[in-house]
Amino acid sequence: MSKRVVITGMGAVTPVGNNAEETWESVKNGVSGIGLIKKFDASNLKCNVDGEIRDDFNPEEYFDKKELKRMDMFSVLAVAAATQAVEQSGLKMENEDPYRVGVIVSSGIGGFVNIEKQAKTCFEKGPKRVSPFFIPMIVANMASASIAIRYGMKGVCKNVTTACASGTHSVGDAFREIKHGYSDVVLAGGTEASICELGMAGFVNLTALTNSDDPKTACKPFDKNRDGFVMSDGAGVLVLEEYEHAKKRGAKIIGEIVGYGSTEDAYHMTAPLPDGEGAAKAMQLAMEEAGITPEQVGYINAHGTSTHANDEGESKAIHTVMGNFAKKIPVSSTKSMTGHMLGAAGAVEAIIATKAIEEGFLPPTINYETPDPECDLDYIPNEGRKAEVEYALSNSFGFGGHNAVICIKKFAE
Repeated sequence: MSKRVVITGMGAVTPVGNNAEETWESVKNGVSGIGLIKKFDASNLKCNVDGEIRDDFNPEEYFDKKELKRMDMFSVLAVAAATQAVEQSGLKMENEDPYRVGVIVSSGIGGFVNIEKQAKTCFEKGPKRVSPFFIPMIVANMASASIAIRYGMKGVCKNVTTACASGTHSVGDAFREIKHGYSDVVLAGGTEASICELGMAGFVNLTALTNSDDPKTACKPFDKNRDGFVMSDGAGVLVLEEYEHAKKRGAKIIGEIVGYGSTEDAYHMTAPLPDGEGAAKAMQLAMEEAGITPEQVGYINAHGTSTHANDEGESKAIHTVMGNFAKKIPVSSTKSMTGHMLGAAGAVEAIIATKAIEEGFLPPTINYETPDPECDLDYIPNEGRKAEVEYALSNSFGFGGHNAVICIKKFAE
């Protein structure tokens, strides 16, 4: 028998907030976290904007200094978000079977900052100067492992690396893990900290990033004048739990995951299918598992990267799946405020979609000024709006053609 899967805790560290609530309040009110690059001298790059973690985020609230020296920032952000989520959930590991509690917190890249740093050390000062913690700092599974070690969670523990779909695939895989009875609780999400000179140079030379030098309007999803995404750091973690398990321990339930779709374009290394076929199929599968029809979808948190190919393809995918209801469904890209957190994006956006359902308020797509005939949906331009929503979709699509969609439902007994 299938189990119900509910959300009992959420945590986030993003360019617009040091926790899930701050992040939600910012995107709800159209506040952007995008600014000029401060981490390094970007004068030689064609892109000088990014979404960095806020200056008032203090890692020492979660780690001592010795621990921090042995961890890459992508793991630090993951553990911080997980700590917040566990605290909100009220989960006590001493009351749990540790082999029934798991972690699926993913990163699309891993320890990019330390790859750059230790490579410089190796080639400038010699291999003996490379940190003995270099390998455990950079491997992408270390975010999940660090969370599991901190809490003694001995169940499923893995990293799903599917580029910018990683966070949503993690939530979807955790959903299935609980739905089919393998786990009682799984911490699910994504994390990324790839803003460094090497990382930015790679994306710039791929012509994926915006050329805008105005942080206020750099990211403009679905706008005709969009010219690329803004790279950001961040992390988001959700505590997913089997309904009866959560009910028994008296947990407050925030929302419910009811559907998941995962497909592959099998088309191109970086470009999505122009007609959005793969994305459409993932959305269809999530809705079928949830048992809902297009008219029941009240909100879509779009992947919406602010690139021409993604936004046009995603808009076509929504038309394909939703048919005559496509233009009636509110859609927004909160990347217009957070920037693109790569492997963390889907997890943070799942949190945002959950909050939208919980509060009955849909966040906007900011910087939307010039409509694009190829993108003709209701993108909630510039100002959010009140709306009662029972079901929402959260879309994520990654390089390599990876598509992931989850369906979130307003919780009811």
